Amino acid sequence: MGLIYGASPVMHRVKIKLYPNYLAKGDAFLARTDSEAALGIDQVVAAMIERGGYKGDPAMAAATIRAFMQESSYQLCDGYTVNFDVFSLYFNIGGTFKTEHDTPDPKNHPLTLRIRVHGLFAKLLKATHVEIEGIANTSGCIDLYLDEELGEAGHLYVKGHMFTLLGEKIQIAGDPALVGLYFVPIDDPSAAVKVTRIMENHPHKIIGIAPDTGHQYCRLEVRTQYSASNTLLKTPRVISSPFVLEEA
Repeated sequence: MGLIYGASPVMHRVKIKLYPNYLAKGDAFLARTDSEAALGIDQVVAAMIERGGYKGDPAMAAATIRAFMQESSYQLCDGYTVNFDVFSLYFNIGGTFKTEHDTPDPKNHPLTLRIRVHGLFAKLLKATHVEIEGIANTSGCIDLYLDEELGEAGHLYVKGHMFTLLGEKIQIAGDPALVGLYFVPIDDPSAAVKVTRIMENHPHKIIGIAPDTGHQYCRLEVRTQYSASNTLLKTPRVISSPFVLEEA
């Protein structure tokens, strides 16, 4: 296990695993956080109470935060930067324009949400150390999810958007009733949604259209009998993403 990013006292730790890098440039491995779950507002409020920073009613706190976040979303979409004290959120527009008379469109000029870190959060980041947990299971792995219409890699998915999935040994092969690429809701894994629109299907890359899951947080799951040889596996193996996607 390695420890990087300085030798100051460790207040917080982020665990990562290393994955083979199949991109055109860079070193042999890419790092991805090894997060087990996404925390919702209720879980954060519970942690806030346990830490001793809040003495009020948890249900009221959660309801207030939800209302605040919803209003913040409205203000962001009206063009304001919203300052949450520890960080600010603001929109960035991508692409370029030929003249001042061009009409922005979502495909060539996508809106993306950006974060600007402030005081306390910046100090916490400096006191957060990264621990390398080792190389991830390379019998098959999901490495990157790229939303082609947003124009960047990340942990956001938009239903109906074309995506590219990069990894190792992720090609979908075998009995169609048993295999496929699925969006698996964190709060209800039994409600997994299969991707039905796939344009390219290769060992290191899958291109498809993101489905409507009805859930905010999902993991990706490839179920396949692909074995990198002419013989299919007897039973499908499951490859899960080390990251959680959030619906934009």
